[in-house]
Amino acid sequence: MSAATMDGNDGAGPFEVTHRLVLSIAIPMTLGFLTTPLLGLTDTAVAGRLGSADALAGLAVGAVIFDLLLGSFNFLRASTTGLVAQAYGRGDRREEQAVCLRSLTIALCAGLVIALLSPLLLSAGLFLMAPSPAVAEVTSTYFMIRVLSAPMALANYTLLGFVLGRGQGMTGLLLQAIINGINIVLSIGLGLGLGWGIAGIAWGTFAGETVGLLAGFLIVVSRFDRAHRPTRVEIFARERMRALFSLNRDIMIRTFVLIGSFAIMTRIGSSMGPLVLAANAVLMNLFLVAGYYLDGLANAAEQLVGRAFGAGFRPAFDRAVKLTVIWSFGLGAATTVLLLLFGTDVIALLTTTESVRVEAAKYLPWAALTAISGALAFQMDGVFIGATWSSAMRNMMLAAFVGYIAALALFVPLLGNHGLWLALNLFLVFRGIFFALRLPALADRQFSGAGRS
Repeated sequence: MSAATMDGNDGAGPFEVTHRLVLSIAIPMTLGFLTTPLLGLTDTAVAGRLGSADALAGLAVGAVIFDLLLGSFNFLRASTTGLVAQAYGRGDRREEQAVCLRSLTIALCAGLVIALLSPLLLSAGLFLMAPSPAVAEVTSTYFMIRVLSAPMALANYTLLGFVLGRGQGMTGLLLQAIINGINIVLSIGLGLGLGWGIAGIAWGTFAGETVGLLAGFLIVVSRFDRAHRPTRVEIFARERMRALFSLNRDIMIRTFVLIGSFAIMTRIGSSMGPLVLAANAVLMNLFLVAGYYLDGLANAAEQLVGRAFGAGFRPAFDRAVKLTVIWSFGLGAATTVLLLLFGTDVIALLTTTESVRVEAAKYLPWAALTAISGALAFQMDGVFIGATWSSAMRNMMLAAFVGYIAALALFVPLLGNHGLWLALNLFLVFRGIFFALRLPALADRQFSGAGRS
């Protein structure tokens, strides 16, 4: 089946998974997701050029708090992708739209609650991260502006999940490019050009999410086929809503554990002083670059696995798992090599503070290694999301987290910040291996007709 078919209405039934089909989804989404770490690199570079380690550290703490808040709602994107992909494989166009509209409703309501509770959430975040007073002041400025974009940001998760579920990689690329492109331009223009500093970076985020949502409604929702438009009763059917909330709950727990793991790393780094915290903030952007490369392939796995489930076609499932594993490790290895060769140059672009540059260079190999150690973890995430094996995904993530905590307890006292980065790499390895060990039994049960996890 050609890649072009993915954007049409002929997705139901058995289909052939090819390298071309995998890449037709993965490449556009990789490019789209790369705009997100590019945004992170831009924000870090703007903060780094404000001439203060406190500004860079404050942005890092603020970004972690938002990762905990908004990232915990990434289930909106993931569950929408998996459920839409399965409906696509069945040829159920009405349910595709219903899934999208259910998730949009949840997203907008949750975003409004976050915005209304922002003072309390900021206080809790600062308590957890325990930054210095100067860093906390920067974080507060950034947070109270950016939090206004919460409803738009969560709604954008849902819209992206819908287009990914249908394998429309180019549309996903367009939406991501709009959101992050506007954000990048305004962060530079407002933060440095007009001298607004951290506030300019936050307003750039608000503008990007808002324009992105308007574009998403115009490109996606307004073009829904009226012949398959679900009724309000179908959209909010109790049974469907209960199933969606159950799926979202498990994915939310998994996501919260994942984001919490990064927050723990930032918290431990903060206890080592502002210099280590700033250096780790720079290196985490390199990790995100590797992660977003791999996320494109994870999205291909989500769509193809979900579609294979909807079609009830085991050969497509097996082939999708195999090809996405091959491409994930190949891309991960290439990314590690590139980061080892050119990572110091990227660090130099991100901060003008020489002490931060020198400190970050010490730990660069650990950040580069995450592209390989995380290859299987990202790919398996995609498989489990597409299959909607949410309870198994939650349990395996919790098991990997226990291993991560043990690694932190063992290696940080012995190796300091080196031990912190070693523990992060081990956490990624644990995730990939635990998921892979669980997969064969779940797949056999699904395609034997015994039901889902």
